[in-house]
Amino acid sequence: MDYSALPKVELHLHLDCSLSYHVVSQIDPAISREQYEAEFIAPAKCTDLADYITRADRAVKLMQTREQLRMVTLDLFEQLEADRIIYAEIRFAPFHHVAGGLTPREVVEAVEQATQEGIAKTGIQANLILCTLRHYGEDRSMTTVQLVEAFKGTRVVGFDIAADEAGFPIDNHVEAFRFAHDKGIPCTAHAGEAKGAESMWETIENFRPDRIGHGVRGTEDPKLMDYLREHQFHLEICPTSNIQVNVFERIEDHSANILFNHGISVGINTDCRTISNTTLSEEYECMAKTFNWGLEHFKKCNIEAIAHSFATEAQKDQLMRRIEAAY
Repeated sequence: MDYSALPKVELHLHLDCSLSYHVVSQIDPAISREQYEAEFIAPAKCTDLADYITRADRAVKLMQTREQLRMVTLDLFEQLEADRIIYAEIRFAPFHHVAGGLTPREVVEAVEQATQEGIAKTGIQANLILCTLRHYGEDRSMTTVQLVEAFKGTRVVGFDIAADEAGFPIDNHVEAFRFAHDKGIPCTAHAGEAKGAESMWETIENFRPDRIGHGVRGTEDPKLMDYLREHQFHLEICPTSNIQVNVFERIEDHSANILFNHGISVGINTDCRTISNTTLSEEYECMAKTFNWGLEHFKKCNIEAIAHSFATEAQKDQLMRRIEAAY
């Protein structure tokens, strides 16, 4: 089956982890292909999540001006077009990109404008999610969520918390998520990746997200499995990434098939196209080969992703029709 020809939806996609060599070499011609592969792409096995995400540091250094942010965003749209993505939610942390003198607001403006440009060029529908990070203090978290509110009516549609859940508690971020709920801002949250089911319970109870980034360790608690199904939580699953950060030893050990068969809403995503050196078509091929998934599985995943996306109802209706027709 040629999965590259099928239209696909991707909800879990990090901008700063998805720079192609083409755009890297444009921004810094001194970086060779060999250097790119060594510094921007993670090995098949990292020590843990903290080790994996150090590869993003190299990319972030190339994303410190308006033009660099524009180039990286448009580069990602080219990748999405080649991968037949029809809708994407692209996430990034504004505070990652202020070393060159931009304010967090100017960072968001630059990426939002480039996203509008990418949509016009490719026809791909896309929205943006702003991320706070686990190691940030309360002020940065609050500033980030307030930016989501400030950009209401643009392509900025949601709030997320990312980075190392095992290394940092939730305390600094509870108020930011409370603000999000007060303002009706859709939320997702990374959990159940670097830590187990207890982290997912904590995240659900304190942040009350609409979706969970990863959530693959939910299988460690049968009560949590039932809760996720009954409360219609959507899990943004990223198979290759999960193996690289040692959530599971092998792809055959991955929990995606168990979660799917339990009736939990799941979608398949790349997470970090460059760091994991993958495409969504390749993720589909991996699931098909490993778990014998077919068109009905991927149709279901795409329908669930659309239903739980932060898109408008009009966008959802259009996307649903395209997936129904293609699958």
